[in-house]
Amino acid sequence: MFKGSITALITPMRADGSVDEKAYAAFVDWQITEGTTAVVPVGTTGESPTLSHAEHKRVVEIAIEVAKGRVPVIAGTGSNSTEEAIDLTRHAKEAGADAALIVTPYYNKPTQEGMYLHFKAIADAVDLPIIIYNIPPRSVVDMSVETMARLAKHRNIIGVKDATANLARPLHTRRACGAGFVQLSGEDHTALAFLAAGGDGCISVTANVAPRLCADMHTAWQDGRVTEAITIQDRLVPLHDALFAETSPAPVKYAASLLGKTSATCRLPLAPVSEATAQKVRAAMTEVGLLN
Repeated sequence: MFKGSITALITPMRADGSVDEKAYAAFVDWQITEGTTAVVPVGTTGESPTLSHAEHKRVVEIAIEVAKGRVPVIAGTGSNSTEEAIDLTRHAKEAGADAALIVTPYYNKPTQEGMYLHFKAIADAVDLPIIIYNIPPRSVVDMSVETMARLAKHRNIIGVKDATANLARPLHTRRACGAGFVQLSGEDHTALAFLAAGGDGCISVTANVAPRLCADMHTAWQDGRVTEAITIQDRLVPLHDALFAETSPAPVKYAASLLGKTSATCRLPLAPVSEATAQKVRAAMTEVGLLN
């Protein structure tokens, strides 16, 4: 259902921190024309923690309006409040999203049973395909393969964005949840290795500024051109390094500003990138061939 290079979209903002809807619409269109196979508005990379609910919903609506069915839209609708996640997921369905990406509840530190009940409640409440977003470094909790297998039995829970960087995980997930359970990497550095372990694609930060290269890497892999895919992977490594030199999405928004796609503005508590990181991002973009 979902595969290839999927972009975890940044949310362009003006220098005053307001959402730049015009720049966002142009950015989504550019992603699609560059070969991105699906887009994810208002994930963590889209600064969902600091958008108001009204802004969050509007950003989802713009992505759907611009995509016009050309690629799927996977709306970020996660929250550490189950009721809030249901509301955001219900809105995504009504707006016309193709799926929802829902993060494991952060800060609350739910047990495995708590996570199971959280996702089951959302899946019961809204008839929309759900992708579990498992990212222990940000949410503190790690959904076990066993819990995921329980959830995979629900007809609305169709896959996972796996940001554990554990390359044994997709092997066990495939055995527990079945070959039809969509597995998407949430970690750019290991995206190709994740595909080799049975993954279907990657929800990428780097694709915000290198959408064509990321798409070409996935296409090459799918077509069996493994050496070409590895060559592109190697080319992207310094960019991956630079874009995670500080807390994302600050570096990738700075990188996007160098391409003229948006300002580098992130909302507090994310600070502007340091001069050292800015230099690293610019050097990586030049090395990769994105800047002259």
